[in-house]
Amino acid sequence: MKHLGRKQGLAALFMVASATFAPPVLAQDSDTLVIARAMDINSMDPSRAFCDTCQFYLTAVYETLVTLAPDNKTLQPNLAESWEVNENFTEFTFHLKDATFADGSPVEASDVVWSFNRLKNVKASPSFLMDGVAAVEAIDARTVRIVLDAPNSEFLNKLSAPYAGVINAEMAEAAGASAGDDAAEADKAEPWFLANSAGSGPFVLKSYSPEAELRLARNDAYWRPAPAFAEVVVTQIQDAVSQAQALETGQVDIAMQIDPDTAKSIRSPDVMSEIVPSYNFLYVGFIPGAKGMAEVLTPEVRQALALAIDYDGMLDFTVGGNGAKQAAPIPNGFPGTADLPLRSQNIEKAKEMLAAAGQSDLKLVAGYPNDNIYGVDLNIMMQKVQQDFAAIGVELELKPLTWAVWRDELGTGEWPVTAVYYAPDYYGSGQYIAYFGMIEDYPWTKRAGVGNNALVVNPAEAELYAKALASSGDEAEAIYAQLGEEMMKDSIIIPLVSPNLVLAYRNDIEGVRYSACCNLPLAEISRK
Repeated sequence: MKHLGRKQGLAALFMVASATFAPPVLAQDSDTLVIARAMDINSMDPSRAFCDTCQFYLTAVYETLVTLAPDNKTLQPNLAESWEVNENFTEFTFHLKDATFADGSPVEASDVVWSFNRLKNVKASPSFLMDGVAAVEAIDARTVRIVLDAPNSEFLNKLSAPYAGVINAEMAEAAGASAGDDAAEADKAEPWFLANSAGSGPFVLKSYSPEAELRLARNDAYWRPAPAFAEVVVTQIQDAVSQAQALETGQVDIAMQIDPDTAKSIRSPDVMSEIVPSYNFLYVGFIPGAKGMAEVLTPEVRQALALAIDYDGMLDFTVGGNGAKQAAPIPNGFPGTADLPLRSQNIEKAKEMLAAAGQSDLKLVAGYPNDNIYGVDLNIMMQKVQQDFAAIGVELELKPLTWAVWRDELGTGEWPVTAVYYAPDYYGSGQYIAYFGMIEDYPWTKRAGVGNNALVVNPAEAELYAKALASSGDEAEAIYAQLGEEMMKDSIIIPLVSPNLVLAYRNDIEGVRYSACCNLPLAEISRK
């Protein structure tokens, strides 16, 4: 999420949050865990939040029915102790554990029903998790049944996403939350969630100061063994070098956004670092529906632009080789990606295709967030794209923007090229079709078409996606491979680099790991 390319900003709402913040702590405080990261929070509301920081915050405070095991592929029980799925993947029945919310009240089936209906009806970024849900019903206090309007073999995986956490319905409703069909307009609880939480997780929200600090406190009423730390402090440190310095000096216990090059510069024997592959990737996106581009950014021109990119050089240029190339907008290691052909540069063919399309003197503008994501500076990445396009005679003007301006301009057709990143919400390839697929009314179809979806819709993808969701195992994987190939033909989303992830932490900290659904599981971390 994690995923700022998909997120709606709420800067104005952030200003209403008020709280008294405790003084800064040092990492050596044995009962406090201090984490450095550049926070990308767009909301603290479980039904509206959608970001990397949101992932580990929500996982720590709210609990899902199922969760992802440390292997990042296998589902395991969480609030649900068991479940059944019918043979065509349209009915899911969950049996709840005897859990309690932080206020001591029981987690009941009615809370699950309310939470899922609210997630669907507020129509915010994570609402896609409830796409296709026809009904959610409480069979009794401990049993929930979910009925879908079409087969979806990936639905169970969806429920491991942090945004599917169960909310204390009574507490949230008292704060103005609504789960009704009109929740998109009627729900008024988002500001309340900036200073309060209503979950059953190991931590509760203590305070949040935008662009400064997030504090969590141990949930003293937690129904499972208590987490190791009484408090978790996430402190805003923007760049990798500053995060590394804070880690070396003991100001923080964990630094979440150190790139491999910076990690190599750390000399302190008190700091541990390990480099692991991730499912995250950064990409260039083309917008044929942008102003004046309908007859310019044709499939042939987009394919030519994709051929212009030096993918091997991009890997070295952005992360010093500490990452991987990625074929389609489905991460390496996800179902259907094993045999997809990697893109490669072909300058001569790109020039020929542009000439045939009458676009030899093409001029484009790229609007993108001015940020450093997973150790990749988007400005540096786009400078490399600019150089590669110049090699085929295409002039690319770079327009770095603040996140707020980028969000406002995205979808308005102000520029025909953008760049951003994507991180998984759960393990499963369907989420990438649901976001990047050129299917009528899907997010990137609307983004690329800018009101003229016919420019980009690929009819084959809707049919293949329905088949994939009605299948499982090897059959589904084969269909996702076909979908990956179709999205590569679309040449709307061009993955540029999948950066390796650096886990960096003080050597008295243990339990740090990367989670494909939840980013950093805070409850598993302790001090030796």
